[in-house]
Amino acid sequence: MRSLLTFSTLALVLSQSSTAVGDVDPRSPVFGTPTLRIRRTKGWAALNLRELWNYRDLLWILVERNIKVIYKQTALGIAWVALQPLIAAAVLAVIAGRVAKLPSDETPHLLFVFCGFTIWNYFLQTAQRSSTSLINNAQLVSKVYFPRMLIPLSHTFSALVDFAVTLILLFIFMAIYRVPPTLRLLAIPGFLLLTAITATGVALWFSALSVKYRDTSYALPLFLQIWFWASAIIYPASMIDSPRLQTIFALNPVVGFVEGFRWCVLGKSALNPTMFWITVGMSIFALLTGAFFFRRVERDFADVI
Repeated sequence: MRSLLTFSTLALVLSQSSTAVGDVDPRSPVFGTPTLRIRRTKGWAALNLRELWNYRDLLWILVERNIKVIYKQTALGIAWVALQPLIAAAVLAVIAGRVAKLPSDETPHLLFVFCGFTIWNYFLQTAQRSSTSLINNAQLVSKVYFPRMLIPLSHTFSALVDFAVTLILLFIFMAIYRVPPTLRLLAIPGFLLLTAITATGVALWFSALSVKYRDTSYALPLFLQIWFWASAIIYPASMIDSPRLQTIFALNPVVGFVEGFRWCVLGKSALNPTMFWITVGMSIFALLTGAFFFRRVERDFADVI
């Protein structure tokens, strides 16, 4: 029943879309009826952003479905969005501050860690949920035509709900620790955009790989765990004194937007112009390579999945 409803919804959206892609076929029963011709792509196909835009209504349907499915039939509902990062940040703050005695740029450890964890959690949720998104939607991929890239993209947008709830909790911590808000907070959307770009690139890589290699779902948690400890979440990047090593460290784009987010909220971070532009470059690189790789292999999705 759920599959029939999903197919019906997709058919309704595609049939009512006023921006259908295709050529007018004079041989059609009703002259002037738009015809969508689906052709197998060859080589490194273009991204075809116009097609993604034409299916934007379907994207929002997928986003809404993701939000409903994740928290459906849960006792605490959306409260889990706040509890998960809060508990994780509290444990890590104790380990970093009381056990490891790591510095926190003269900021309370809980606020320092939670600030980095807020932006990291958005990156983490996007990558994790997107990695198996194509497999979880195998019936749609194999039976209905639409740009397959919409499925992992929908998780990039639906994870913004988690980020918004966590950000509100961060503002509460700012009030508790008497950290005054400044105009730097206006830069948060910019660093959030960098995070979304990087997370989408990673999601496109792993979602495409998981179709053919199912053990990708086992490798991704380990990969993300290593990435977490290498991204200055519970320790400041200022611990690295050498400018040369900081430049190498900045090749990890997560370091840049975590430090940038701390600069927006706390006003203290190791962010500098070199680190910022390296982060921008690496984020765009991750998105472009992920998008082109996804387009390269998506022509075989329906056969393999």
